[in-house]
Amino acid sequence: MKKERLVVIGGDAAGMSAASQAKRRRPELDIVVFERGPHVSYSACGIPYYIGGLVDSEQKLIVRTPEKFRERDGIDVRTMHEVEEIDAAGRKVRVRDLNSGKNAWEPYGQLLIATGAAPVCPDLPGADAVDICGVNTLESGLAIRRRLDKGGIERGVVVGGGYIGLEMAEALIRKGVEISLINRSAQVMATLDEDMGALVSQVLRDLGVTLYLEEELTAFETKAGKLTGIVTDKRTLPADLVILGLGVRPNTELAAAAGIPLGDKGAIRVNERMETGIAGIWAAGDCAESFHLVSRKPFYIALGTVANRHGRVAGINLGGGYATFPGVMGTAVTKICQLEIARTGLQEKELAKLGIEWVSAVIKSRTKAGYYPDAGDITVKLLAERGSGRLLGGQIVGAEGSAKRIDTLATALHAGFNVEEMINLDLGYAPPFSPVWDPVVIAAREVAKKL
Repeated sequence: MKKERLVVIGGDAAGMSAASQAKRRRPELDIVVFERGPHVSYSACGIPYYIGGLVDSEQKLIVRTPEKFRERDGIDVRTMHEVEEIDAAGRKVRVRDLNSGKNAWEPYGQLLIATGAAPVCPDLPGADAVDICGVNTLESGLAIRRRLDKGGIERGVVVGGGYIGLEMAEALIRKGVEISLINRSAQVMATLDEDMGALVSQVLRDLGVTLYLEEELTAFETKAGKLTGIVTDKRTLPADLVILGLGVRPNTELAAAAGIPLGDKGAIRVNERMETGIAGIWAAGDCAESFHLVSRKPFYIALGTVANRHGRVAGINLGGGYATFPGVMGTAVTKICQLEIARTGLQEKELAKLGIEWVSAVIKSRTKAGYYPDAGDITVKLLAERGSGRLLGGQIVGAEGSAKRIDTLATALHAGFNVEEMINLDLGYAPPFSPVWDPVVIAAREVAKKL
């Protein structure tokens, strides 16, 4: 009897999580994974810390090699193989071996698309010059680290003030590079409200990063194909290295060409089981859309946590089980040196767009009891629905020990708590961990007063 075949396109978080789950539940399933790069199953989130030297070896970022997947799990992982076409009617994919250049059609019974996201790269003069770098794959991280280790990089420019921009700014600080950061918005971290983003901007300045806010990249200056500087709508800056942190877009050209329906921001539309609109084709990870549990609308977010959860759900279903993905709230954390940044739920501009009336409060407190050594500052902002008091979102900026408090808010959001219920949460207390009144509870009390 011929085995059923599962083909997976993409070998990182979502793809390998799904393949592993499916194989565990159905050992007889024939699974082949096509990955166009040289690596699979690695921590993309750890790349900036490898570049900055906090992680001393790229091997520590690799969870499992293709050889391990083949030997231990019986999953046929083929790196340097790019899927160029999906024939949904014929249930087959056209694959190019990037080493030999040969093409072949590969059949499938079930297909999982886990093609991830692609970095936004500006189509500007000089954009193909040496030392203009995106940070989206392990290979790109290795290239940047090699370039920094080679020496001669004195002035770096980071374009974009989001998660990658901040994490790469920290990496360059650790490498002793003089940094400028270009950002189109009035503050960095567009996923925060402007008042909270202003706190992050100030810390960047304190760390010696020169900020050029409300400026837009217009061109790159080059000489003989090598980067010499960047041009904005207001100035020209010399640069030895440019890091592009302009965000990502879902990598869905392959799916769109096959007629697979797309949803929010061009991501693949899926149901709660991660099925697409075409029978036998599934999607997961940064190429697929999610559902926002607060706005109750389709939502796109590219995060490793979401990709792994997508992959788990898809894999359980492909393995003959039943699982659903309930949704997300955009919970995310990052840091820039000693400053921790966290957010969950909706922010003010999203609430305004949805027509939801809200009240908010911003409080300043300490991460530990004020008298305890190394207590640091923490700022918490909460947003709640006017009238009902339902928690809508939260943002935290502060010293070490601040960011993971966002998990309390994420749990409260998931449960549909209002701020009165949050005031009565039985949170842990001891001087090394928190003031008697945790900053999250203090913020809830302040919002409740306004209600």
